[in-house]
Amino acid sequence: MINPTKTTATVDTSSSKETSSRFKRRFMVRLVAVFIGGMFLDGYILGIIGPVTGPMRSDLQLDALSLGMIAAGPLAGIFIGSPLAGWATDKFGRKPMFLVDMGLFLVASAAQFFVTSGDGAVIQLALIRFLMGVAIGGEYSIGGPLLSEFSPPKLRGRLLGLTLIAWYVGFMMAFIIGTLLHDAGTPWRLVIGTSTILAFVLLIARIGLPESPSWLITKGRREEALAIAHKYVESPQMHNSITEEIDLRMLQEAQAAKGRTKIKNASFGMLFSREHWRTTLFTAGFWFCAVTPYFAIATFADDVLSQFGFGGGWAGGVGLSALAAAGVVTTVLLIDKLGRRILTVPGQWLCAGILLVIGVWADAPAILVLALFLAFSFFNAGYTTLTQVYPAEVFPAPLRGIGMGFAAAFSRIGAALGTFALPWAISNIGLGPSMVVAAVVALLGAILSQWLAPETKGRTLAEISADVSH
Repeated sequence: MINPTKTTATVDTSSSKETSSRFKRRFMVRLVAVFIGGMFLDGYILGIIGPVTGPMRSDLQLDALSLGMIAAGPLAGIFIGSPLAGWATDKFGRKPMFLVDMGLFLVASAAQFFVTSGDGAVIQLALIRFLMGVAIGGEYSIGGPLLSEFSPPKLRGRLLGLTLIAWYVGFMMAFIIGTLLHDAGTPWRLVIGTSTILAFVLLIARIGLPESPSWLITKGRREEALAIAHKYVESPQMHNSITEEIDLRMLQEAQAAKGRTKIKNASFGMLFSREHWRTTLFTAGFWFCAVTPYFAIATFADDVLSQFGFGGGWAGGVGLSALAAAGVVTTVLLIDKLGRRILTVPGQWLCAGILLVIGVWADAPAILVLALFLAFSFFNAGYTTLTQVYPAEVFPAPLRGIGMGFAAAFSRIGAALGTFALPWAISNIGLGPSMVVAAVVALLGAILSQWLAPETKGRTLAEISADVSH
C-alpha cells in the first residue's frame, strides 16, 4: 500500500462550465472519438489500395516487384514508426506527438495526389506509403497510452478494444468507397488520396487536447497533473489513480535518492531490465503469436480454403472477416465484465487445437474445415483485441509509449512472416504441415499467456505499475 501524498495543487475548485460533469464527459467522448478516428484512418489507408491496384498497375506499368514494394511500404513504416513514436511520446509528451503524428498522416496522404507517372513513380509512391506506415505505427504508440491514462478503470478495456473495431470498419469502408469511386471512373490518385479529408478533420479535432497527467507526473510536474485531472477527469477512480501515481513516483524518487541513483528516462534498454523484461516478453510475444497465423490465413483465405474444397467470396475472405469482426465486438462487450485473462488464455489454446486438427486431418470433410477456419477467425480476433489493451495497461507511465511501440513493431515481424511465408510453405512443405506450423505459433502464445498474462480488470494504472515495480 502506498502512503497518501501530501502534494497538493493550487486549482480553482469553483463550479464552472469548464469543470462541470457535462464538460468532462464531452471531453472524454472527444478523446475517444479522435483516437478511434485515427485507427479508422489506419485501416482505411491500408485498405484503399486494393480497389485501385489494376489502374495503378496499368498507369505506372508496375511489375510484381514494384507492386510488392508499394504494398509493403506501410508495413515497413509501422515497424519503424511504432518504437520511434513510442520513444518520442515518452520523452516529449503525448499531446505534441498526437498532433505531429496526424500532421504526418495529412502531409503523406496529400502527397499521393501528386505522384508522377515517370520512372520515379514507384519510388515516390513506396516512400509515401512508408511514411503513412510510420504514422500508423505512431497511432499505436501515442494514442493507446493517452487513452488508457484518461480512461476510467471500469471502462478502460472496452474503450481500448473499440480501436480494433474501428480498424476493421476503416478497412472495409475503404474497400467499399474505393470500389464505388473506381467504378465511377475516378482517377486512382484521387481514390487513394481520399484519406486526406479524414486526416485533416482529425488534425483539427486534436488541437487543444490536454497533456496526460500520468506523463506529467513522470516529469515531476505534479501540480499540472492534478490541475488537468481536476478539469477533465470525472471518475473518482481516476483521481485516486493519479494521486497513487504521484505517490508511487515520490516513493521511487525517495528510494533512488537513498541509493544515490537517478530515475532514468525511458529507453529501449529499460524494457529488458530486471523489473520489466517479463512485461516486454509477454506483450511482444503475445501480439506476435496472435497476428502471425491470422495474417497468413486471412490474406490467402481463398487459396487456402480452395485446397480443402471451398473458396471464393463469402466462403473465403468475407466470411473470415465477418467472423473476426464479430469476435472483436464480443470481446469489447465482455472485457470489463469478465476480465482480461479469461478472454486471452482459453482462446489461444482453442485456436492452437483448431489449427492442429486442420493440419493433421488430411481427409476432413470440407464443410468441417470451413467451420474450423471460421471458428479460428472468431476466437483469434477475440483475443487479438487484447493486443490493444494489455500494452497500454501493463507498462508503467515512463515506459508506456516505448513499450507499446516495441510490442507493435515486433508484431509486424509476425505479420510479415505470416503474409510472405505461407505461400512458400504451402509450395514446399504442403498445406497440412503449414497449418501445423501455425498451430505451434498459436501454442507458444498460449503457453506465454498462461504464464505471464495478468488480470488488470478494474484496477488503476497506478496499482498495475506498483506490481510491476516491486
